[in-house]
Amino acid sequence: MSCELDIASSLIRSQLQRSEVPEDPGHAENTLEWLLRLEPEADAAMRLAALAHDIERARPDRLSRHDFDDYDRFKAMHAAMGARWAGRLFRRAGLAPVVRHEACRLVRLHESGGDPRSDLLKDADSISFFDHNLPAYLDREGFEESLRRARWGYERLSPRGRHHVARIAYARDDLRRIQRMLVDQAR
Repeated sequence: MSCELDIASSLIRSQLQRSEVPEDPGHAENTLEWLLRLEPEADAAMRLAALAHDIERARPDRLSRHDFDDYDRFKAMHAAMGARWAGRLFRRAGLAPVVRHEACRLVRLHESGGDPRSDLLKDADSISFFDHNLPAYLDREGFEESLRRARWGYERLSPRGRHHVARIAYARDDLRRIQRMLVDQAR
C-alpha cells in the first residue's frame, strides 16, 4: 500500500505544478501540514485528500468564480470536479478502493464539511488559506476582495480553526488588518 500512496501523492503533486496559480502547490502541502497538526494520526485517505483537495484548479479548463453568481455554488462545483479528477489519479496509482473512495468523498466535501473527517479537512484547508495563500491573494486581488474572501473562509472555520488563524504572525500591516477585522468581528 505504501507504494500506491507514494505514486498517488506524486501524481497529485505533478498535476498541481501545472496550476496557473503559483501558490496552489504550496497550499496543498501546507494543508497537509495543517491536517497533521490538527490530527497527527490522520490516515492515508485524509492525507491524500489534503494534497488533492484543490486539484481542480490545476486543470486547463478550471472553473472561474466569475462564472458563478453564487460563491458557494462555485465552491461546490470546484469540489465535485476535483473529486472526480482525483479519483482518476487514485485509480492510476492503484489505490485500494476503500482508500480511493474515502479520499474522493473528502475532496468532494472539503468546502462544505458535514461530518468530523470532512470538517477537519475543511479546517486544514481554511487555515492554510490564511497561513499560505492570503499574502499572494491580497497582492493579486486587492484589499476589498481579499477581505471578502477572508470573511468567507473565517466564517466556515471551527472555533479551534479560528484560534489558529488568530495566532498567525503576519509581517505585513495589511494582512494584520484583515486578521484583526475578522477576529474582532467574531467577538
